[in-house]
Amino acid sequence: MDNSEVARVFDRIADLLQIRDEPIYRVLAYRRAAESLRSLTQPVDQLWQEGNLEEIPAVGKAISEKINELLTTGRLQFYDRLTSEVPETLLDLLKVPDVGPKRIARFWKELGITTLEELEQAGRRGQLQTLSGMGEQTEKRILQNIESIKAQQSDRVSIDTAWNLASTFLKQLEELPGVVDAQIAGSLRRGRETIGDLDFVVASTETLHIIQKIMELPDVQKVISHGDTKVSIELKQGMRAQVWLHSPERFGSALQYATGSQSHNVKLRELALSQGLSLSEYGFKREDGTEILCPDELSVYGALGLPWIAPELREDRGEIQAASRGALPALVEEGDFKGEVHAHTDWSDGSSSILEMSEAAMEMGLTYLVISDHSASLGVANGLSVERLRSQREEIRAVQKKLGKRIRLLQGTEVEILADGRLDYADSILAELDFVVASVHLSMRQSKEKIMARYISAVQNPHVDLIGHPSGRLIGRRDPIDLDMEVLLKEASNSGIALEINAHPDRLDLNENNAKRAIELGCKLVVTTDAHSPDNFQLRRFGIGISRRAWVPAESIINTWPVDRFLKWVKSRT
Repeated sequence: MDNSEVARVFDRIADLLQIRDEPIYRVLAYRRAAESLRSLTQPVDQLWQEGNLEEIPAVGKAISEKINELLTTGRLQFYDRLTSEVPETLLDLLKVPDVGPKRIARFWKELGITTLEELEQAGRRGQLQTLSGMGEQTEKRILQNIESIKAQQSDRVSIDTAWNLASTFLKQLEELPGVVDAQIAGSLRRGRETIGDLDFVVASTETLHIIQKIMELPDVQKVISHGDTKVSIELKQGMRAQVWLHSPERFGSALQYATGSQSHNVKLRELALSQGLSLSEYGFKREDGTEILCPDELSVYGALGLPWIAPELREDRGEIQAASRGALPALVEEGDFKGEVHAHTDWSDGSSSILEMSEAAMEMGLTYLVISDHSASLGVANGLSVERLRSQREEIRAVQKKLGKRIRLLQGTEVEILADGRLDYADSILAELDFVVASVHLSMRQSKEKIMARYISAVQNPHVDLIGHPSGRLIGRRDPIDLDMEVLLKEASNSGIALEINAHPDRLDLNENNAKRAIELGCKLVVTTDAHSPDNFQLRRFGIGISRRAWVPAESIINTWPVDRFLKWVKSRT
């Protein structure tokens, strides 16, 4: 079993315990363990063989024993007992917005519902609204959400799943004898939020030999087709991939071609034709039949009189025209980031301590970190009471003293914007904090008018510095909140508050279109990881991809600023 498979078992245990209404600390223990396992950079079976399971954050003696049992036998008696008491098919109901563990328990115990199909049938018969606390509108929303889930089901995967698969397979390609270079291409390289299939480009002088070796690689489950310069395969994880093979002197044109997008490539070919050239994956041909070979992408764009265009911009949204005018934006890079302003610890629903998160931030090259655990009303996330918030401040000071000047630690919060528009902490409490993120997690199905009133109230509060994951969507699992994004962006611009690009692959919120509009309106943005474990800091690459696709200049992202400038901006908000 790999890391994700073991993590999935603990996720399912947490869900089943919630449906059984177990104490929240038991649920969180398994959730934190699952998050840590999923974030590991080492294979869990390697740590197991070395006897180091308890070195994993949030994995103590009891959970390490369960991991040992899973890896030894492939089964877990605790999980089997749990599913003998709570039908495992109830977990499918958690995919439906407006249906949480408590409702699932009622559907099961009061109506005998154990599957998603049975839930839909009961809703269509009007049975759900017969339960106390349920009405016709709630039943209607549940049915609409089930329909939405059906519509969203596809073969596309999240960008992090695709990235992990692609990175593993890329390493196998790079290690083949005779391979000079190998790169990820396609929509993954362009940073699309979900990915349908994978593309790779390989440079070698032995293409026919390399094609045969690719078909024999351990991750290849099936060969779909192959020719002289391309092989199409299905990986063991079920994803399809195309590998393009060319000689090193044609590698640049092949990489540009396989990266796409199709519409961007069409515009490039049209530009080439206007200059008496034809462009393909093999390079350029002049009208007299002679060739211009391109060993790198810089050569491709340079032959057309253009600067190199970043892959994330290649969507035929004016990037070629901007390049010809010398007007491409200065896009943010990984090394530009100085701070992380949205991170959770084991004080709420994170898996690791303040010290562990701080050390991980330093390893990522960050110079400041805002600890922003959840506020009290988010009980499912072990939100902090005012008393716990103040106790946490003492631990932050102690960790700061231990770490010295290597990183600046700040105390913040992710405060809930309550259903009536109030914030979960009083202004006097918020004023004690260094940075405040305001987000919506509860009562997400209110009318647009009520939702907008909540957001505008938060935006206009001078103690709030950032609106977190504004649309509230979970990609493929939960539709965005019903809000007027244009109004929110304009209000944010007027107030000077920042908006979050949440880099977690489940969210990517703001999305690229809303982020682009935010910049047009003069908003400041933050790219955060919403980290719940040390390895989550590495998710920032996906938020960077969104900001680059949105043409966001690095200067507009405030956590690229040094800490003194960042704090000066925060102070100007009050």
